[in-house]
Amino acid sequence: MPGPIVSASPRDTGPVVPPRAWLALFLLAFVYILNFLDRQLLAILAKPIQDDLGVTDGQLGRIGGLYFALFYCVLAIPIGWLADRTNRVRILSLACGLWSAATIACGFAASYPQLAVARMAVGVGEAGGVPPSYAIISDLFPPNRRGTALGIYNLGPPLGQALGVAFGASIAAAYSWRDAFMSLGAIGVLMAGIVYLFVREPERGALDAPPPEQRPGSSPAGFWATCKMFVSRPMLLLVSLACAATQFVTYAMLNFTTLFLMREKGMRLEDVAVYYALLVGLGIGGGIYASGWLIDRLAPRSRRAYALLPAAGLGLAVPFFLLFVHALDWPLAMAFLTVPTVCNYFYLSPSVTLVQQSVRPDQRVLSGALLLLIMNLVGLGLGPTWLGAASDYFRTAYPAHRLEFAFYTLTPFYFVAIGLFLLLARSLGREARSERAR
Repeated sequence: MPGPIVSASPRDTGPVVPPRAWLALFLLAFVYILNFLDRQLLAILAKPIQDDLGVTDGQLGRIGGLYFALFYCVLAIPIGWLADRTNRVRILSLACGLWSAATIACGFAASYPQLAVARMAVGVGEAGGVPPSYAIISDLFPPNRRGTALGIYNLGPPLGQALGVAFGASIAAAYSWRDAFMSLGAIGVLMAGIVYLFVREPERGALDAPPPEQRPGSSPAGFWATCKMFVSRPMLLLVSLACAATQFVTYAMLNFTTLFLMREKGMRLEDVAVYYALLVGLGIGGGIYASGWLIDRLAPRSRRAYALLPAAGLGLAVPFFLLFVHALDWPLAMAFLTVPTVCNYFYLSPSVTLVQQSVRPDQRVLSGALLLLIMNLVGLGLGPTWLGAASDYFRTAYPAHRLEFAFYTLTPFYFVAIGLFLLLARSLGREARSERAR
């Protein structure tokens, strides 16, 4: 069942976006910052956690990847279905409070099993964070402004990690890694109440032209009908798989780069708190925002831009990624890491915008959850798990450089992602030709 493609002419300014929409966007973006900050604290503080609890690289990979993703991805589906039928703001607020409380619990963990259970609870809460926010933003901003709005929202991951590096590493260096979890989790609990009080639930689809299958008075799409629609459309499956392959690389890097720079490149926790925090915040943030800005300008001319822009970014990132891994010291490694840090994230804003533009308004949360299920179960679930296991595998042969050799194994996944985005570009071209022929 083809979904609606709502587009605007490049000259069409569309309806004026009211100030309350911008306020809601920035509050939701701050919640996303906390979402990713809490999620990435484990990776940022990997070295002191290893020193305190004695966990291996493989164990870190599993609790930061597979164990977390199983709860985060699977629960996002029923939560997404519920949010499409109820108040999305309340669900988001409850989810924020839950994952923040679980982050506080991580700070009390006295053993690896206790830390693993707390991380799973973080995944349960964060399952209700992103999909409702995608849909709320899509109902607050007209189609020709959604790429930019979602680009601003998707600054949450880089800013969350940058602030996590800066504050998490600083607090851990001054006090302990436990204090970092507890203090930053407490901020999230407070933010949950602010969202509940100040963000209003927008009307679903008010800024979209209703498609033929959803005229006024028609019933909302069912759970299985939306799932069937999603898996039956090659374009939606391809964008999900392309994002999954990309996130296999990005989440593996996010979970182990700090440990890699400290253990094998000689970086100190104090250096991480300044230099790596700046690189992550400016690099990933710049890549995500720039791609959202570009897609608002390129997509009206050709929908293939949703796929070609991410493919170009990943292709540019590959040689610099290899130079980063091979560099002999951390300043040189950081210099080479700049290009992948920017270009690895050219996929996110175009992909999310494409999915939100291509489905009915009452299918947006669940469709966003299905997108996250596929890309996070593969990327978040398997990427860090793979890299941690590879590091343990190389431990005997290359004890001083095991993470370096493990990082090299990510290279083929770059080319898998590029190939999938090129297939997506071909699929989008076919859809465009089919629509013109009608």
